[in-house]
Amino acid sequence: MADPLSILRQYNVNKKEIIERENNIIFGEFSWPKTVKTNYLMWGYRFRSNKDGSKEYYTLECLLFLLKNVQLSHPVYVRQAAAENIPVVRRPDRKDLLAYLNGETATSVSIDKSAPLEIPTQVKRAAEEGAENAAKKPRFEEMQVQRVKQQLAARLDAPKEASVTVDNIKSLSEAMSVERIAAIKAKRLAKKRTTIKSQDDIQLGSDLKVMLDFDVDVTKDIVSRERQWRTRTTILQSTGKIFAKNIFALLQSIKAREDGRHRPPQPTPVVTPRTNPIKPLPQPIVYNRYDQERFIRQREETEGFKIDTMGTYHGMTLKSVTEGNQPKKPTQPTPNQVQHQSQQIMPAAQARLNSSTQPTKRVSRTPIIVIPAANTSLITMYNAKEILQDLRFVTTEEKKKGGEKRNNEVLLQRRKEGNLTVPYRVIDNPGKLGPADWDRVVAVFVMGPAWQFKGWPWAGNPVEIFSKICAFHLKYDEMKLDSNVSRWAVCVIQLSRTKRHLDRAALMVFWEKLDK
Repeated sequence: MADPLSILRQYNVNKKEIIERENNIIFGEFSWPKTVKTNYLMWGYRFRSNKDGSKEYYTLECLLFLLKNVQLSHPVYVRQAAAENIPVVRRPDRKDLLAYLNGETATSVSIDKSAPLEIPTQVKRAAEEGAENAAKKPRFEEMQVQRVKQQLAARLDAPKEASVTVDNIKSLSEAMSVERIAAIKAKRLAKKRTTIKSQDDIQLGSDLKVMLDFDVDVTKDIVSRERQWRTRTTILQSTGKIFAKNIFALLQSIKAREDGRHRPPQPTPVVTPRTNPIKPLPQPIVYNRYDQERFIRQREETEGFKIDTMGTYHGMTLKSVTEGNQPKKPTQPTPNQVQHQSQQIMPAAQARLNSSTQPTKRVSRTPIIVIPAANTSLITMYNAKEILQDLRFVTTEEKKKGGEKRNNEVLLQRRKEGNLTVPYRVIDNPGKLGPADWDRVVAVFVMGPAWQFKGWPWAGNPVEIFSKICAFHLKYDEMKLDSNVSRWAVCVIQLSRTKRHLDRAALMVFWEKLDK
């Protein structure tokens, strides 16, 4: 739906005529009252509202009066607006409002997209316009149409030819020869093949042609008022996403992951020789006060002899059963046996060493960027992806109004030369980082206060932290630099509040500094 603020901006940029008639302001076929409210908030109502929850907006008459008197200084403009009883645009809103209405900026933070809008009224053609068109085009209804009707009536009232009677009928062969009749038939057929002429427009000529031209003019007038809203091509176009920039980056990162570019080299497994498992020896029965029945039964069956009725000979050789477990005499091994035993022991020891050094968990190598957790920072978890990946500054308030949800962390995909995509992890809570994760922290965005680094390694000393981690500070160009930031080794990146075409050059400094 068309809103008065955007229509006023469109007409002002394209230098179209804006008509003020009585108490209405007319933009072509749309019309609004002069006192209709736009969706541009007054200064002071951007972050608060009245006690009843309402907000104050500039009227359409107020904005149009500002465009007409933009060359005047603000005090003179205020006096002239008060003399004509028209609301004035406040001085803090003047620069931002004129930049939006003149087409220098695409949007403004003071535009309330949720504000109620009044539906415009359709403007009919003015009486003088109809009179002008009537003067240009002849009145066909009275002159030309009446003449055509008279000619048709004259043709109908004309005397008919004499009726044909049986006595007047003569044979065609009596009046003409056979050759003459054949020549007439051939001529008639040849004429039929080449021309077909209707009998309705005989003697009407130019008058009927003028009537048809009148119908064509009316059709053209109707078609000129039609507006095409969507076509099969524009319905598929997106204003926020670029296929080659967004989709290709995802596809290339997936292909690189499948090709194994991000996989660390897997260590070759060491095959250890199998050894015969040592079976545990049967344990003697231990006295248990809660198992008296089994213990008493064993003593009764053996009649006092020390016979283990719960033992077994499974897995034992005949020699060990007959001879018993006799202690063996130690024998001195030969040098060949020592060398053979050492060769058997070395693979097992090497296997245990490899198993102890083999990583049990895959260690992440993704670089980490730490940003402030405060909402007053220019870079937050809402707009970090647009600032660092798309190199375009969007305020946190705009992302919240658009329904953006806050993520605990953001994964960036930065494209380098050779179509190589490098991921970066952005967080605002460094307390969750472990000792091994701090080795992957490559950049930090600084706000100014030293309490931001409370709980960090290196005793939370900013000077020592910035000697190991690259530090950046993001601010508007008209803001004063923080005293702590000016004393620290921090790279300052300045952005403009309104000139969004300068964002890419300013934010590229971050990646250039980080790469060095």
